[in-house]
Amino acid sequence: MTRPFTPTPLKRRYPVPSDIEIAQEAELKPITQVAEEAGILPEELELYGPYKAKVKLEILERLKDRPNGKYIVVTAITPTPLGEGKTTTTVGLSQALGAHLGQRVFTAIRQPSMGPTFGIKGGAAGGGYSQVIPMEDFNLHLTGDIHAVSIATNLLAAALDTRMFHEWRQSDEALFRRLFPVKNGVRQIPRGYRYRMEKLGIKPEDLDHLTPEQRRKLVRLDVDPSTITLRRVVDVNDRLLREIEIGLGPDEKGFTRRTGFDISVASEIMAILALATSLKDLRERLGRIVVGLDREGNPVTAEDLAVAGALTVLMKDALKPNLMQTLEGTPVFVHAGPFANIAHGNSSIVADYIALKLADYVVTEAGFGADIGFEKFADIKTRYSGLTPNAAVMVATVRALKMHGGGPKVSPGKPLDPAYTQENLELLRAGLPNLIHHIQTVRKYGIPVVVAINAFSTDTPAEHELIRQAALEAGAFDAVVSRHWELGGEGAVDLAKAVMKATEQPSEFRFLYDLDLPIKEKIEIIAREVYGADGVDFEPLAEERIAEYTRLGYDKLPICIAKTHLSISHDPNLKGAPRGFRVPVRDIRLSAGAGFLYPLVGKIRTMPGLPTRPAYMNVDLDLETGRVVGLF
Repeated sequence: MTRPFTPTPLKRRYPVPSDIEIAQEAELKPITQVAEEAGILPEELELYGPYKAKVKLEILERLKDRPNGKYIVVTAITPTPLGEGKTTTTVGLSQALGAHLGQRVFTAIRQPSMGPTFGIKGGAAGGGYSQVIPMEDFNLHLTGDIHAVSIATNLLAAALDTRMFHEWRQSDEALFRRLFPVKNGVRQIPRGYRYRMEKLGIKPEDLDHLTPEQRRKLVRLDVDPSTITLRRVVDVNDRLLREIEIGLGPDEKGFTRRTGFDISVASEIMAILALATSLKDLRERLGRIVVGLDREGNPVTAEDLAVAGALTVLMKDALKPNLMQTLEGTPVFVHAGPFANIAHGNSSIVADYIALKLADYVVTEAGFGADIGFEKFADIKTRYSGLTPNAAVMVATVRALKMHGGGPKVSPGKPLDPAYTQENLELLRAGLPNLIHHIQTVRKYGIPVVVAINAFSTDTPAEHELIRQAALEAGAFDAVVSRHWELGGEGAVDLAKAVMKATEQPSEFRFLYDLDLPIKEKIEIIAREVYGADGVDFEPLAEERIAEYTRLGYDKLPICIAKTHLSISHDPNLKGAPRGFRVPVRDIRLSAGAGFLYPLVGKIRTMPGLPTRPAYMNVDLDLETGRVVGLF
């Protein structure tokens, strides 16, 4: 029998302390209690200390006949570089539903990357009195999922380079002897090599009777180095690794090539972690990863490299969602990575599957604005999950809308201009088209939208009312001022009531485009319908990729556009709801395992850099208390 939920009382102070102070003063339930209250059995839990755990996927078999709860996705307007409190709103809404309105609720959010944590942004566990705790664990290693993604990606890269290196140095006969040695009179076959043998129609009993041509095809992948798209990863903002040359050691002399690093959370294996629906699906997706083409123009996969099984072993525990709690004791799944600008920016499907069986309401978050994270949530994640949202929450702030109205530049670490802290209805009104555009974008998918006006202490009632009226006129189901940062769940009760009503409305969810459309047309639909662009310009490399992926049969995949999060357009300098622009696509990458094509738009980078004054300069350990200080 499920243990009744007991809210954790907040220890509110004024003025509101720093996020890390609030988190470290908080009372934490044992994670076993959080699990029991949520309806998770002890045998379905893997503990990682007293306050975090993984949940086994076997729970889905037990709960398979239980109906799903309501599915709510939190998105936002285009943010300032400071962020507008989307995670804070997600947590505050959940606390209101669970701790104040008596609903069974589950939050499902992404694990932050340590790149931004030590770069500009700092911690990302929510803020004020709407946070996920323990904050330090949330922002740092958690249970090691990102490390698993990193080592799996780098193992795949090493497997590719090693295979090419040995093919370069050795004859067909030498490669065959090393790959298929004879032990005690029996020919040994690597487990992972059986895929390639089946692909070539070679049976185990045929190995000693192969023609020279058959043997050559069996032992040589013959990868064309110019087609390799796989890059190594590290979860640090390290700009000098964007472009590197490998193979400079004395033993590899003559076997060099240019490559580079991406940040771990933008990798295909992180996307696979988020989109896999089961362990079997994870294994199949990892095997489908395309690392490049052979010299005949055929895809070379992780399965061809005989490394897919090892990748699955590295990732099997990472597929289990991580269980944590909010400041008010409601349950949270933290799973998969961030970055909707250079990835798809959504938490995992398996976390949503489990949460929807356990709760009346599941609140999940899609990264950045509705033009990025929500569009990818709707057109990629829901296609693979089969789940459709009942409502969306659109987070907006006075500060961001004033910036979109032409306000002064907003920069991390610098004081806000008085334009943002004093009432200015005209500046605010000029920025409202950004909110209106995003509301209309979400409405195109057929679901109701509730605008959450994330209140700051410098806002005025007149500013809030101006936003509310504009939102309603644009088609929002409701628009509510929320003070969850200052008050926790109590400050989001009105928002939660509005969201509950919105989930009862008819939902006619629909995708923006049909997968059978040509690649170009799918990209153009997103550019016109979501960004408001006049059209798309494809650079020569992008044209080559489109022709290549169409020839190979990958043209039926959904699209995951990598672009700036600081504008609805591709240009971070274009604020508000820009018009009269065209979107430049410079390259398109294939994520065959994850299941999407990945256009690179404008100057977007897959490896961020560090600023002059990175956040790590403030982070230290208090040696007397053992506590982390300065994280946020």
